[in-house]
Parts: sequence; structure tokens; C-alpha cells
Amino acid sequence: MRFGMVHRVMTDALAALGVIALVASGQFNRYVSWAILIGLGLALIVRESWQRHPALRHLDTIVLLLVIAAQVIRIVVTDASVLDVLVEFAAALQIIRLATRKGAAHDQQVIVLALLHLIAGTVLGGGLGYGLCFLGVLVVAPGALVLSHLRREVEGNYRQGARDRTGLPVDVPRILRSRRVVGRSFLAVTCLLSIPIFVFTALLFVIFPRVGLSLLLLNRGHTGRMIGFSGKVDLGAVGVLRSDPKLAMRVEIPDLPEPPPMRLTMHLRGTALDAYDGRTWSQSESFKRPAENDAGLVPIERYPDPALDPVMRIDLEPIDPPVIFLPPNATGLRFKHRGQLGFDPNTIAHRGPEGEFRYQPVDDRGLVYDVFLSRKRQPTFQRLAGAERRRYLELPREMPSRIVDLAASWTLGMERPVDRARAIEARLRTEYRYDLASPSGHDPQPLDHFLFESKRGHCEFYSTAMAILLRAVDVPTRNVTGFIGGTYNRFGRFYAVRQGDAHSWVEVFLDGEGWVTFDPTPPADAAPKSELVGVWAYLRDFIEATSQRWDRHIVGYDLNQQVGLFQTLTSRYRRSGSSGETALSTRRLLLAAGAALAVGGGLLYWRFRRARRGREEDRSDAGRTPSSILATALYESLETAMLAQGIPRPPSMPPLRHAEALGRVDHPLAREVLTLTQVYLRARFGGAKLTEDDSRDFERRVKALRSADLRALPPPEARLHVSP
Repeated sequence: MRFGMVHRVMTDALAALGVIALVASGQFNRYVSWAILIGLGLALIVRESWQRHPALRHLDTIVLLLVIAAQVIRIVVTDASVLDVLVEFAAALQIIRLATRKGAAHDQQVIVLALLHLIAGTVLGGGLGYGLCFLGVLVVAPGALVLSHLRREVEGNYRQGARDRTGLPVDVPRILRSRRVVGRSFLAVTCLLSIPIFVFTALLFVIFPRVGLSLLLLNRGHTGRMIGFSGKVDLGAVGVLRSDPKLAMRVEIPDLPEPPPMRLTMHLRGTALDAYDGRTWSQSESFKRPAENDAGLVPIERYPDPALDPVMRIDLEPIDPPVIFLPPNATGLRFKHRGQLGFDPNTIAHRGPEGEFRYQPVDDRGLVYDVFLSRKRQPTFQRLAGAERRRYLELPREMPSRIVDLAASWTLGMERPVDRARAIEARLRTEYRYDLASPSGHDPQPLDHFLFESKRGHCEFYSTAMAILLRAVDVPTRNVTGFIGGTYNRFGRFYAVRQGDAHSWVEVFLDGEGWVTFDPTPPADAAPKSELVGVWAYLRDFIEATSQRWDRHIVGYDLNQQVGLFQTLTSRYRRSGSSGETALSTRRLLLAAGAALAVGGGLLYWRFRRARRGREEDRSDAGRTPSSILATALYESLETAMLAQGIPRPPSMPPLRHAEALGRVDHPLAREVLTLTQVYLRARFGGAKLTEDDSRDFERRVKALRSADLRALPPPEARLHVSP
């Protein structure tokens, strides 16, 4: 393997991993991310010979000034955050350096920038993509650093006019093209250095948990946030989310049956809307007040009992606005304390209208919270003041009268509100068809067109129809938006709720029960969606489960997890000691330590002997002439050729006696070996001087001798003539 090529490949790999770690952090929008990746690819394919062209001598300076000017204009003219601009500039700086590098000094700058990018990726993201980049850097970085140092030493010697053992100037391009400097064993050893580095890093990670970095992220934009719910729902503009596979949350359900159902309907409530104007749902009230909070425990209608109430855990991705999603029988919340230092990391919850809860984001890592569930499966919201009942019965002013007539005909003879609700729900489920591209959204009266003309629409049409029809027969209702449920992940044992599972349904107030959930959308169309099947579904589940464990145990590693880890190790040690296994474990530990010391001592002794042998060789070369040193190297090549021909020189036999012995047995190569040996002896011990022509002729004759091509050998009367 060529030294220069291997060095370039490893340096390029390290630079690419650093840039990808930045892109994987989610700091950039889609267009900037693609621009950075395309620029990285173009920079990697630029040849070093192109970079040395005189016309491109000042290209790096010109491009760098242009990038700085563009970023300054962005800060002054637009509302771009300073952190975004700095991170983009760091990525652009690496691309410029890769495309215009010349020599080892620039390669070392590339390596330093890659390591800085990795550190920035830790602060900005830290997801599974960053973790893979980090592992790649651990493997590549030792080799890239060693090769960069070697190249810098070679180029440094060349600039200083150093000469080799023959007295000639060091040929740097020939060394960089050499296949003898870097071998497979060298690369394997340097890459294996990543193992002790990884172990040391893991120990530091366990001992020192993450500290708060929120102060660094105060001005960070929410480019990675998922656009979710708002205070309005327009029948003509909603319904396209059913095809979006992006993960919205992971939900862990207690007491699942075996095997767990692959799809589970949960009706995770986000926002409720009470006012409908004939086309759009909105909230008639607008307020925001802090929710009660007792050491992270937030009550909804009452304080839950953490010791008895079942617990559902929800790992919510960043969403804008930051809505908290709840099942219909939730009694309270408990936020996960991150246990970090520095800026106060405690999550603050706020109550909004219609039972809505939102949280104050600490960073862009979303929210993890536990939901306490009612043991009797009672609805979450059970109260409705008499003065408020009227606004849940209001109808649009210009609503066609035939909608009221339709509600009356569907509930004819029914006195109880629950019977009316079930009747309308059944009619909508069986007599209408689900369609994401319903034409009713473009009609001036979308609900009327849906009920009487198209009879097809998405979930917002169904929930709106049921809510308005029930109001027409004096039953209080409100429209609810959230997520219908999720698909089971067999590896992580959680339900993956995707943005495509966004849904709309109805809450009906029933006296004596409270706000009860009804879903008029046909069951097959309201169920959680899963577009992938077979091998692709397994692969997706594996990646999402791995990402969850990474976020929970690596990104979310804090003081609480550290204490829990140490308690687990302590309890295991105590159990092993009480069972009489402590002595056995101690002996195994001592044996392992002894073996490690023995191996380490052997390696140190081997390195000491090797260094001592090198020093002795250096001392033996001291005071020798360049011709004497060159003659020794030439005779070593002759010995290699004789070994290839099966006539090696025994270590105890002098070179001349070995050549004469070959002549006594009439070996066909004896005359040539004797001639070359005499040249060596005259230059090595006789003070004769070897010229460059002598050296090339010696090497040519050794090559012919190695191949046993007797025709290429000179005639017997030809002799090498060395200058006295």
C-alpha cells in the first residue's frame, strides 16, 4: 500500500466523519445540509496535483473571504442565530481546507478541524448518527495522526536539505509513493489503538456524567423541531400527514399481553378546540398559567398515586408548539429530571384552554415523561361548569339547515346523549368513505358538501361532522387533535408513534361521566399506519430501538443514572460475596492482572532490546564513509538474492569464503557472486569509492542474479571498477 495514498484516505475519512457529525446533529436545515454534503464530496475528489496549479495559489484565501462575507451579511440582514452561522462556517472551513490543501501541515489542520467538529456535534446533537461517527473517528484517528506526523517529518527533512545514507538528497515523492513504509500490520496496530482509547473514554464517561450545556444553546434555533399542532384546524388544509413516516414519540405501555398487539389505538390527546365557524376550528379562550408541580409531579384533575397507578412512559421528539400528549384516562404527569449541573434543567409545564398542557423546552432533545393512568379507566376530564356548557353547543351562523335535520333523523327517538353519540358515530363509520384528497375541502361549505355530496374525507371531516351533528341535538362536544396510536417495536418493546399517525376525534360530555372519547373515522382508516413490512420493517425497528437506547443511556446519562449504575454494581457484588463467589472472583482478577503485567513486561523488554539494537547500529555507522554505508546496503540486497536462489550465506561464514566455496563446487552463479562480493569488500573495508553508476550497475546485476537470468549477466571478463 502506498504511504501517500493511505495517508490521504485516512485523513479524508476523518474529515468526512467530522462534517457528517455536524450534519447529523440536525443544526442545519435541509438545503444547508445538502450543500455541505455536496461540497464535501467535491472537495474529496480534488487531486493534489490540481491544488498545486499556479492559478489556484490564492483560491483558499479568496473563497474563505467570500464565506466570511456571506456569513456576516446573514447575521446583519437576516435573523440567523450566531451559533448557526458559526457552525456553518466551521463546516465550510473544512471543505475549503480539503479542496486546497498542500502538504502535511494542511493535513494536520484538516485533522484538528475534524476533531473540533466532533466536539461541536457532541454539544449540538449527540444522536445515534453522531455515535456512529464517533466510533468511526476512534478507529481512524490514531492512524491518521501517526501518518500525518510521518509525512510532516519527511517533508521537514526535505525542506532542511537532509540526505540519505548514500549522501543523496531525500526523495520525498518517492517515499510518499513507496509501498514499504506502510503495511497491513502497521495499519492494524494503529487502528487497534482505538481499543484502549475507547476503554479510557468509556471510563471517563461513566465517572463524569453529562453537565448542563443549556447556556450554550440559549440562542439556538429550532431547526430540528417537528411541526405539529396549532390552535386552529382548517378542513381544507389538513389531512396530508397520513403519509409522513417521521417518528413523533415512543410510548411504553404497562402490562402488555403476550404477544403484544402490533398496532395499538391510544388516542394521545394534544389540543382540544371548541369554536367552529363553518370551516375552521379554533379555541375561544386563550390563556397560559403554570401547572401545579410537586417535585416533578403534575396533577391533571387530581394528584395521582405513584405507588398504585399504572405508568405509561412517553419519549416525545421535539415538537413545535411544545404540546404534551396524554391518553384519555391520564391522572397526572411526572417529568424526568436530567440531574445536570449549571443552568436549571427542570421542565416547567403550563396549562392552557380545553385541558391542554405544554412544556417549556430546556433544549432541543424533546421531553421524556411518565403518565399515570386511572385504574378504573375513568376519563381524564370530568367537570363542565353550567356557565360554560353553552359554548360547546354553538353552531356556525351560516350552517345549512339540512345538517340539523340530518342530526335529528339519525337520533330520532333517542333520549340519552350517549345513545345519540353512538348512533351518529356508527352512521359516519359505515356510510362514508375515507379519502385524504377529499374534494369537500375546496367547497364554501365543506361540512355540508362532505355529508351530502362527496361523502368522503379524512379524519378532520369525520370529527367535525360528529361534533356539529351532536351539538345540533343538544349534546356538548369539542374537536380533539393528537395521535391515534403506534406500531409495536419488537426490539425496543415500545410503540412507535409517527407523524403519519396524527389524527382528529371527538370528546363528548356525558353527565356523570365527563368528557368521553368517540372516534367516528372508520376503524381501518383511523388505525396506526405502518407502510413498511418484512425485512425493511425489521431494519427500521432495529434502528429506532438502538436510537432509543442511545438517547436514554448515552445522551441522557446523568447523575441519576450514574447513581443507579453504581447501586446495581454494588448489589451484584454483595450478592456474589454472600454466595461465596468473592474469593473466586478475586483470584480471577489477580490472574488477569498478572497476565496483563506479564504481557506488558514482555512488550517493554522487546521494545528495549529493539531500541538498543538500533542504537548499536547507529554507533557502528558512526565515522563510516558514504561509500562504506552504501556498500553494506548493496551487499544486503545480494544476500537476499542468494537466499532466493537457495545459496544463503551462513551467519558464521565470512562473505569472501562463502563466494569461494560456491566456486569450488562449480555453482553457475559462483563467478558473479564472487565479483560482487569483492566490490563490497573493497568499498566496505578498502576505502574504495562507489559512484552512482557503480551503485546502479550493482543493483542491476543483483536483480539478474535473483531471477537466475544468466543471459542478463555480464561476460566473465567484465568487472566492476571502483575508484580508489
